[in-house]
Amino acid sequence: METRTANETQISSPLPSLTHHITANNEEGNAVIHSSTPATWIPLLNNKMAFNVVYTNTVPPQLSTTADIESYTSLMQKGGPGLTIEGGTVCRIVDFGPGVEPVMHRTQSLDFGVVLEGEIELSLDGGESEKRVLKRGDVAIQRGTNHAWRNVTPNNGWGRMLFVLQSSEEIKIEGKVLREDVEGAKEDAGWLKQR
Repeated sequence: METRTANETQISSPLPSLTHHITANNEEGNAVIHSSTPATWIPLLNNKMAFNVVYTNTVPPQLSTTADIESYTSLMQKGGPGLTIEGGTVCRIVDFGPGVEPVMHRTQSLDFGVVLEGEIELSLDGGESEKRVLKRGDVAIQRGTNHAWRNVTPNNGWGRMLFVLQSSEEIKIEGKVLREDVEGAKEDAGWLKQR
């Protein structure tokens, strides 16, 4: 099996490195590789966690030109998106170090979370009975719910998840609007304060 060692921005050295391969269509309409770029990681929580923004786009995506690629590249040069993008989609990979404390938060989005490595506990604000441990390959579908993630990988190992967050309409339950709440994440992950 091929060993893919971490690049200089990756703090989760036990996990394999990642490369983003972006495709496009050439002038003849044939599929080509537009770019292949090593993942760039944003460390959080004193290097106990890291984000890697794989891609961003509008909904629906406009794929007739490479304007979406240029927009993504420009956004990343400015420090990247917040957790979500209004009217768009964010794909990111998150590495969770051992002992990272969960932060309860809600985004106004439909989120798909796939465990790639390790074991991650999902907690909801509905109580202890609403916890689930997700293992490699498991998928969580977050529908604008208040939730938190905790790495429970055995032997103090790192965990890794892939997330796709698509912005949603306002969330109303019985006439009450459930607003986005990322204040806890802002406090714990300082980088969100800048977005």
